[in-house]
Amino acid sequence: MTSTGIRLHAPAPGWSIAADVVVVGSGVAGLTAALRCEAAGLDTVVVTKARLDDGSTRWAQGGVAAALGEGDTPEQHLDDTLVAGAGLCDEEAVRILVTEGPDAVRRLIDTGAHFDESSEGGLALTREGGHHRRRIAHAGGDATGAEISRALVEAVRARGLRTIENALVLDLLTDADGRTAGVSLHVMGEGQHDGVGAVHAPTVVLATGGMGQVFSATTNPSVSTGDGVALALRAGAEVSDLEFVQFHPTVLFLGPDAEGQQPLVSEAVRGEGAHLVDADGVRFMVGQHELAELAPRDIVAKGILRRMLEQDAEHMFLDARHFGAEMWEQRFPTILAACRAHGIDPVTDPIPIAPAAHYASGGVRTDSHGRTTVPGLYACGEVACTGVHGANRLASNSLLEGLVYAERIAADIARERSESGLHARVPQPVSYSEQPAHPLLAPETRFAIQRIMSEGAGVLRSAESLARAADQLEQLHAEARGALDENGKTAEPGVDTWEATNLLCVARVLVAAARLREETRGCHWREDRPERDDTDWRRHIVVRLNPDRTPTVDTTATANFPPTRTEASAPRRPQEQ
Repeated sequence: MTSTGIRLHAPAPGWSIAADVVVVGSGVAGLTAALRCEAAGLDTVVVTKARLDDGSTRWAQGGVAAALGEGDTPEQHLDDTLVAGAGLCDEEAVRILVTEGPDAVRRLIDTGAHFDESSEGGLALTREGGHHRRRIAHAGGDATGAEISRALVEAVRARGLRTIENALVLDLLTDADGRTAGVSLHVMGEGQHDGVGAVHAPTVVLATGGMGQVFSATTNPSVSTGDGVALALRAGAEVSDLEFVQFHPTVLFLGPDAEGQQPLVSEAVRGEGAHLVDADGVRFMVGQHELAELAPRDIVAKGILRRMLEQDAEHMFLDARHFGAEMWEQRFPTILAACRAHGIDPVTDPIPIAPAAHYASGGVRTDSHGRTTVPGLYACGEVACTGVHGANRLASNSLLEGLVYAERIAADIARERSESGLHARVPQPVSYSEQPAHPLLAPETRFAIQRIMSEGAGVLRSAESLARAADQLEQLHAEARGALDENGKTAEPGVDTWEATNLLCVARVLVAAARLREETRGCHWREDRPERDDTDWRRHIVVRLNPDRTPTVDTTATANFPPTRTEASAPRRPQEQ
């Protein structure tokens, strides 16, 4: 692994603390990893960008997928996951997920999470897109994420774990050999620490969530600005399959100019029998796939977009009027309230919906134990690319992946520490002043990036649209870099400028990967390359950042991921930029 030596432009840390492990993120993946590390006797610190319960997990509506129902098996769950992943899932990673998943859910219940029960007293299970069986466990009807977050946050507080809230992590600290030595972070005027500081630790677990804010309309909260992926790239880690951004098919349509976080209408609504219809009430998904409205998300999103294009319409409709008021109020109270808050009553009216950016199937490349290509750096949850999701995530596999791989990460860290002594020496980080600073973007650049990405790299992409997006993003990067290189000027360091800079970093990598993949596969839809090409493109795209801040984009030799340790890396096919 070769570090880029690049860091964000920021003041040197003015305070520091030490730990065995620092976990960055407080969703299901981060808090599960932290609890398991603490249980193994490791001094663990949790750093989170807002409050402990403010990540993407609490917004999850549908539930957790696992083979928990009568007659269901991990093998059937595996088959559905592989089909949804469109030929790019790592089968061994999926097998780990579906085999270890049921017990991971049971341990979550033991931690204190309360799932909805059937009239017989067992778990109430539902179906979602791509699943051939009812295997989605849910809580509070459609408030599964909120319940999981509540249980994990309470457990963290009960165990007395050290936490640093309202803290934006800036960069990975590394020692002279390129090994993890902690993180730098900025605490936003809350709690014991303030301003830029550092947590020194030989192990860092990234669980920072997604990057949906790179697009204008998304289901992701405002904190999802790709900070973990950008940090990993600056640290020299490899990122894989970033072109596979899943657009959720049914997001409440608030108008063509709506921006920021949009209300999600869970796939579980279709799982309970809602229909997708056009303005004339025609069910247009019937006949397009054997599962109709419950086809995998990429197929449903494409079906909606095709119908919109055919009819020159801004949205389609989700019709669940036949549920009746009682079912809406008991099974989907959160969605019902969100719709009514925007003047729509699903009990009496079809819901206007359109696809919006939802989930990054790619991310920081890891092995089956969550290890990245940077020694001491782990990643799990949406920020990671374990190989589980392939080209398109199967509905409700995300929370399960966070659970399973967080537990595997904690076990691996504990094993390594037991072999080297429980409390390993904290590496000495390279002096902050010795690292070149990355130029910062003005806060308003965030909106320019979102517009560029939505227009050029959204649900529908082409060589022309992606080339235009790449040129526009490169211009933003060149202007910021030129100002820094020529006269040492950059935007004032702060949360807004750091977030905008991270968004530009992930946007450039996403577009580079999308331009290279000249086919349509999963949630990557190229209008100019409408067919799937298994001969040339059943392989992964891997990106790393060079010291001059340019990305290097390669493909793997096969559909299998190479090992994460560079000394054992498999051969790659270099690509021209």
